[in-house]
Amino acid sequence: MILVAGIFIVRLFFLQVADTRYKHSAENNSQRTVIKYPARGLMYDRNGKLLVYNEAAYDLMIIPRQMKDFDTLEICKLLDIEKTNLLKAIKKAKNYSRYKPSVLVKQISAKKYAALQEKLYRYPGFFVQTRTLRKYPRPIAANILGYVGEVNDKITHSNPYYESGDYIGISGIEKSYEIYLRGEKGVEKFLVDVHNRIKGRYENGKHDTAAVVGKNLTLTIDAELQAYGEKLMQHKVGSIVAIEPSTGEVLAMISSPSYDPNLLTGRARTKNYKVLSNDTLKPLFNRAIMSRYSPGSIFKTIQALIGMQEGVINENTGFTCGGAPVKCHHHPNPSSVRKAIQYSCNPYFYKVFQRIIQQGKASSIFKDSEIGLKRWRNHILTFGLGVSLDLDIPGVKSGLIPGIELYNKWYGKGRWAFSTIYSNSIGQGEVETIPIQIANLATTIANKGYFYTPHFVKAIEGQDSIDEKYMVKNITSVESKYFTQVIEGMYSVVNEAGGTAVWGAKLDSIAICGKTGTVENTHGKDHSGFFAFAPKDNPKIAIAVYVENAGFGGVYAAPIASLMIEKYLTGEIKSKRREKRMLDYKQY
Repeated sequence: MILVAGIFIVRLFFLQVADTRYKHSAENNSQRTVIKYPARGLMYDRNGKLLVYNEAAYDLMIIPRQMKDFDTLEICKLLDIEKTNLLKAIKKAKNYSRYKPSVLVKQISAKKYAALQEKLYRYPGFFVQTRTLRKYPRPIAANILGYVGEVNDKITHSNPYYESGDYIGISGIEKSYEIYLRGEKGVEKFLVDVHNRIKGRYENGKHDTAAVVGKNLTLTIDAELQAYGEKLMQHKVGSIVAIEPSTGEVLAMISSPSYDPNLLTGRARTKNYKVLSNDTLKPLFNRAIMSRYSPGSIFKTIQALIGMQEGVINENTGFTCGGAPVKCHHHPNPSSVRKAIQYSCNPYFYKVFQRIIQQGKASSIFKDSEIGLKRWRNHILTFGLGVSLDLDIPGVKSGLIPGIELYNKWYGKGRWAFSTIYSNSIGQGEVETIPIQIANLATTIANKGYFYTPHFVKAIEGQDSIDEKYMVKNITSVESKYFTQVIEGMYSVVNEAGGTAVWGAKLDSIAICGKTGTVENTHGKDHSGFFAFAPKDNPKIAIAVYVENAGFGGVYAAPIASLMIEKYLTGEIKSKRREKRMLDYKQY
């Protein structure tokens, strides 16, 4: 009898204390833990216009241990889903955990939820959890805002905050500011009856925690300017980036073709993402921060600045148009830096680059070229070229400013000199830049030698300021005094006879300073490029425009830039003929 009693005591101890399966089963049958998902923070443009908001949606959840046989056809009919997909989701939930809730059907609309709610009591182990979906009142700025998607196993394993079925920012602002936008999840525990109906709060809500709503963001972009830029770039391939020089705030960033951000929300997101991914025009590819182009003649402005800083030319240095392997346009011999920029003279900047690279610092032409190239490259890096600008959205590329290591690798040490690399003089050769870098170069010239790192968030709810790195001046190695002549040259490009953008960019009411760039392209027509800032005195906007396979910079890029400037500074367009020509130009 003692032995039998001992066996029973040991067994009861094991069942009630050591083995928690029965305890968990009892708790799961009588209790329901519901995660309270906070609404993500809203996003507004710089003028307070709503860009992103939330809409209620519902997830059908399942606790496999509580589930009993049910009418699968009725569920499928109610929610408009395939039976095979439903059974697959149930199997996945069981594999994850028989005791923990899993998402069975995501993002049910309010209408379908109303029909489901009336019959939910018939399905033990099933319950509904409230969620929110992102919505966009205007179909703009998709590549800036980004999108939200479900977490994967890698994220759940590396970050304990997220569990299977949670959502996270995947790209754009949604990704970069996820920690602010997501808020904090809450928990509610309920008592349920045998029919899975809520009967009250567990221990009067003692263990409940409230969800904390995500913080709202005020972005730097101007929604009207963004929408206008996207309209101008319809049926074209390319990009526009506009920045406020005095702050580094990005006013607009257009990558074309783009897409309606509403396509990547809700249950159709997966299907739509696949369609967008397979589109040969690559609407998901953000050309403004990822496309690498030769800068073309735009690069001549920085060559002039470095030449003056290095002392190899001065503002009144002139060269004849002959004696260089690069072609010249039909214009008078440039007698100064200003005229050289106005005429966009190729031989002039070939000779400037030659003087920068070959300064006679060493007796060997090869060693001398190495010294000159290193000095040249170090100057350029301080302008934010050849490096990845530390933007507050992911995916920014760095471009390329070639250095000694690259040419030693290609040609061998001591086997290259200026004559090998002269194409860089006019922004061709190995030099590659990203559109946002060129817009930033425009801000740097407008500021006469410094820039603030471009950024997209102006304010975060509940915080006094944004990240300090966006309030620090980045000062170039070229002294401020040398920028005046380049600015005068850029003014002449747009406003004086012989300037390469007079026809395409001049506005009677606004003094625009700009520079065209025709970017050589081995596949099809050349790319049309232009960068500018305005007004000349106290600049309010700097801009870069690239239209792929559109030919000369003054034909399409310059007019689009001038329209954007006019729109931002005056709020209206008087150049109706120019606007119509840009809207009518279609590449696809």
